[in-house]
Amino acid sequence: MPLLPVRLSAGLVVIAAVVLALLAAGAACLGPQLNGSHPAAVGLPAGEGPVRTAARDWYEVFFTQPRYPDRPEYHRGGIDEKLVALIDSARQNVDVAIYDFDLQNVAAAMARAKGRGVGVRMVTDTDTLQNKNREIMRAVATVKGAAIPIVDDQRRPIMHHKFAVVDGEAVLTGSWNFTDGDTYRLNNNAVILRSPEVAANFVAEFEKMFVQRQFGPNKPKGVPHPRTRIGDAHVETHFASADDPSVRLVELIRGARSKIDFLAFSFTHEAAGAAVLERARAGIKVRGVFETTGSETRFSEFGMLKRAGLEVYQDGNPYVMHHKVFVIDERITVFGSFNFSDNAANSNDENMVVVDDPTFARAFLDEVERIVAQAKSPAKQRVMQTREGGS
Repeated sequence: MPLLPVRLSAGLVVIAAVVLALLAAGAACLGPQLNGSHPAAVGLPAGEGPVRTAARDWYEVFFTQPRYPDRPEYHRGGIDEKLVALIDSARQNVDVAIYDFDLQNVAAAMARAKGRGVGVRMVTDTDTLQNKNREIMRAVATVKGAAIPIVDDQRRPIMHHKFAVVDGEAVLTGSWNFTDGDTYRLNNNAVILRSPEVAANFVAEFEKMFVQRQFGPNKPKGVPHPRTRIGDAHVETHFASADDPSVRLVELIRGARSKIDFLAFSFTHEAAGAAVLERARAGIKVRGVFETTGSETRFSEFGMLKRAGLEVYQDGNPYVMHHKVFVIDERITVFGSFNFSDNAANSNDENMVVVDDPTFARAFLDEVERIVAQAKSPAKQRVMQTREGGS
């Protein structure tokens, strides 16, 4: 399992250093409905299973349910199985762009798809292909063994995407890397959006990397459908770093009229932090949870917002809270691979999806409530794992 990536912004470099120091020391329905049946573990609420789900006809939303202490028998029934089912449904093509990858069942699903004549392609970060971790090497070998072509970014900033597109109709994306740790230890989200227009945007992003071999700010700007309507919802897709998603994020924050909720693995973007503070001073209710590791460094916006009296917390997961989410006015949801940092905005390959729909937002607000409750009553022991300190 790889350690935290070293090719990060200044704030995330500090996070990596803190993590390494700690290591050295030791069922779908209309509207949100939760499911889960596995036994609970000490330190997290009882009755939670490995994944929570909310769905309508055009989307499915999944949230991981980490438990502490972690046990091997808990590692089943997670988001990985949702992705496997999606790939197994493919009839024509599967495009996978993933930063971190060690899930054997996902690799096997990709190989099965290739074996039945589906066109399968993959883009990843060079560090993944060069990683000597046994599980990563095994997963990559399965993909290569199926003659699935893989393109890596071959540059210092990271190819940080986490998405899969199936048949030009469905896209899975979110904060979730395709790893065992991300699936069962980290707080993560993944969303399947069923929209040919949204899928076309992600395919266009994929083609820039896979076909044109263009990454980061060198990619051509723009997507076919930057804003599309699905039923009563409006969906936007933004890709870094040819186009800077932070510009839209700050605009959305500044447009808040009643409430801002957020969950942030990394929040070091000064303009976004200033926009949150400005809205709070204007009377907007703000509530947010930061991943604990790195949140007390000078790069993080946590200290500034905390000193200003805002309702912000450090997370309570003894592993890592990996979300990258804003919910504005209980109807606009921002999610994806995009951390709230300058590096994500200006150097990496990232995606940020904006959905304007109150029912969709409700699923993420339920997750905010859960993460806030856990932050208020955290497990006592902080645990860092050798894989996926998070990015």
